[in-house]
Amino acid sequence: MSSENPRVRAVHPVDARVVEVPIDTEVPTADPGDGSEPVTPEHDPDEIRISFLLFPHLTQLDLTGPAQVLSRVPGARVEYVAASLDPVPSDCGLALVPTVTFADAGPADVLVVPGGDGSFDAMLDPEVIAFVRREAERATWVTSVCTGAFVLGAAGLLAGKRATTHWASKPMLAAFGAQPVEDRVVDDGAIVTAAGVSAGIDMALWLASELAGQPAAEAIQLQIEYDPQPPFDAGSAVRADTRVVTEARVAAEDARGDRVARAAAAVIR
Repeated sequence: MSSENPRVRAVHPVDARVVEVPIDTEVPTADPGDGSEPVTPEHDPDEIRISFLLFPHLTQLDLTGPAQVLSRVPGARVEYVAASLDPVPSDCGLALVPTVTFADAGPADVLVVPGGDGSFDAMLDPEVIAFVRREAERATWVTSVCTGAFVLGAAGLLAGKRATTHWASKPMLAAFGAQPVEDRVVDDGAIVTAAGVSAGIDMALWLASELAGQPAAEAIQLQIEYDPQPPFDAGSAVRADTRVVTEARVAAEDARGDRVARAAAAVIR
């Protein structure tokens, strides 16, 4: 395989060589090696390796929406990566089957991190964070959907970055040094974040265009007939009732704020 792949652009997380989370468990650390700069891995120029992270209680559409798009990119090879090969329960009861473990996963060109309430536990899981940091060192694109952004934040990848996530939890991104923005898809360098759930499809189509060109991405959009025409206009916090939005954000802070603070304390010095 050739190492001259122009897609390869390493992403360097904050304090990537040490993973620290304030929970009572042994935290794995990366091999410091000889102290030299990370070596760009070899990628097959005719193959795009795409890894989807799985963890318990993820929102399945965060993952399956982008998977339907990105699996159709010419040359795509898709893997579903988890701590073990056991089925992973999603937040709607649908179980997802991993194809490879963290330990055996090869380097990816693209990492996709879904969200869901499980992401707030995943961001405190040292094995998950070690995997995300390892992949960020050698990936071209590191992406998240919905609250998967908090896993990227816990891995130290959002410091100084513009980023988005689900509207109800978006203000909490600032705890990781990110600049929360209202856009549906935000690309800041090699980090790409998408807003809530269905925005993952938009992100994946944008990324398909970056990987294979706009004609290929448009063909994929047509193949999956992605032409949203919802029966009512209530899908955006910008247009929703202000009181409802405010109450939902308070509820999100109450439910998730403590876990966010714990994860942020590990990467913000």
